[in-house]
Amino acid sequence: MTGVLALAFAGLAALLHVYIFVLESVRWTRPQTWKVLGIADQRAAEITKPMAYNQGFYNLFLAIGAAVGVVLWIVNGTGDVAGRTLLIFSLGSMLAAALVLVTSGRKYLRPAAIQGTLPLLGLVLTILA
Repeated sequence: MTGVLALAFAGLAALLHVYIFVLESVRWTRPQTWKVLGIADQRAAEITKPMAYNQGFYNLFLAIGAAVGVVLWIVNGTGDVAGRTLLIFSLGSMLAAALVLVTSGRKYLRPAAIQGTLPLLGLVLTILA
C-alpha cells in the first residue's frame, strides 16, 4: 500500500511540475498568469520572460524524471533500483526547490507549500516502501 501511495504522490507531483512548466515557459506573459504569480505588470513579465522560460524547463525535467521513475517502478516492481533512485532524486530536487523558494521571502511560503507538499509525501513514501 505504501508503494501505491508513493507512486500516486509522485505522479501528482510530476503533473504539478508540468503545470508549473506551462505557466513559466508557455504562458508567462499572459495577464491571467502573471497576475496569479505576482508579476507586477506586462513590462515586468516581458523582462523576466527569459528567466521564467529557463526555470520552467527545470520543472519539466524534474517532472519527467519522476514520471520515468514511476513507470520503471510499475514495470519492474518496487525493488527496481533505477525507478526508486529516479523518484528519490526527482522528488528530493522538487522538495529542495520548494525549500529554496521559502528563503526568498514570506510571500513565497504558500507557493512553496503548494510546490513542495506532494514531492515531500512522495519522497517519504518512496523511502518507506
